[in-house]
Amino acid sequence: MTSPQELKRVYVRYVDHVLYHRATAPEALRPEIRETVGWLVSDSADFVIVSWDRSIEQPTLKGNGDPKASGLVIMKNAILEMKPFA
Repeated sequence: MTSPQELKRVYVRYVDHVLYHRATAPEALRPEIRETVGWLVSDSADFVIVSWDRSIEQPTLKGNGDPKASGLVIMKNAILEMKPFA
């Protein structure tokens, strides 16, 4: 298990879905290009998980991970750029 201090920091620019509700011209809406910076929690063949808020404590025997962490799951086919962030 990787400790929180060992996770790689990354910058990700990606295409995101747009939620609309009762819009008068949905054909004018387009996906947005967004960006995030955080810790790379997981990098699979189909998606990455990036956490931007997390505990600095080590995982305990009661469970792995931080139940209060926040982040994103981003599909790889939506990523325009991903690079290390110092």
